[in-house]
Amino acid sequence: MQKITIVGAGAIGLWLGAQLGASQAAGAPPIGVLARGATLAALQLSGMQLVTTSGTVQCACTAVADAAQLGVQDLVVISVKGPAMREVAKQIAPLLGPHTVVLSAMNGVPWWFLQGFGGAASGKRLQAVDADGSIAGHISTASVLGCVVHASCTSPAPGTAQLHFGNKLIIGEPSGGASARLAALQERLQSAGFEAACSLQIQRDIWYKLWGNMTVNPISAITGATTDKILGDDLVRGFVSAVMLEAKAIGACIGIPIADSPEDRHAVTAKLGAFKTSMLQDVQAGKAVELDALVGAVRELGMLTGVATPFTDALMGLARLHAQGRGLYPV
Repeated sequence: MQKITIVGAGAIGLWLGAQLGASQAAGAPPIGVLARGATLAALQLSGMQLVTTSGTVQCACTAVADAAQLGVQDLVVISVKGPAMREVAKQIAPLLGPHTVVLSAMNGVPWWFLQGFGGAASGKRLQAVDADGSIAGHISTASVLGCVVHASCTSPAPGTAQLHFGNKLIIGEPSGGASARLAALQERLQSAGFEAACSLQIQRDIWYKLWGNMTVNPISAITGATTDKILGDDLVRGFVSAVMLEAKAIGACIGIPIADSPEDRHAVTAKLGAFKTSMLQDVQAGKAVELDALVGAVRELGMLTGVATPFTDALMGLARLHAQGRGLYPV
């Protein structure tokens, strides 16, 4: 996988791109990056910068605004926020060939979640994340590998990512099972220094991560509180648990049961200490929030499976009003 392009040069995309770029074989082309504005200018001037506890990595890249300048790639890593995905899907056609692997490294429920999976809901298009089917129309599910990111990054300046903790990527085929391309990508990611694991059911890993962050993300966005304060308030913690129990019931209906209790998951989150969620960072930066992929899709899956979601509904309504008042979510 020598020709690699990152789509979405935010904190996670730059972290992935810098580590992949630093490990490119001799003679391989620089990592491509699809970017715009100040980020594009910074990347064209100085390349990608990754700040870690071990020091700073600077990596050359080919940063462009037009995907046609890069041509067909072996690997395209999509690390944009959900609200941007519809436009991105239209823009990346020049990057995609018959053998291109598209790695979907995004938060929440992806557009391909129910393709070849989900019991009675299998094959259905989730309106919350792909209302008109345009994303699926531009990116064939056959080209996709799913990716769950377990790392905390911020972008203190355009073109720069700072890794705070975590280095784990879980990857898997949307239809489940093993494959040669999955094994090849795992090997490539490991060679770049990532802790990369393959999942035989990537939807399970997506759902388990979502189970924790579908609540603390929007609550932090509304309140401005870090995760330790959210879980430290008994009333808020109880509300979080109620939302999680609804999602747990939905998961059981579509083939991804969760054995843990909400308290088990809270203990995992508590170990991370006080940190700002990605949605709170977006609100503070005036960026659109990805409510649909994190909360709206769960509500829709509740409707598809017949699971009542009054607490999830309340969370969506409150977070939506808050974001709309700041121009960060469509009215």
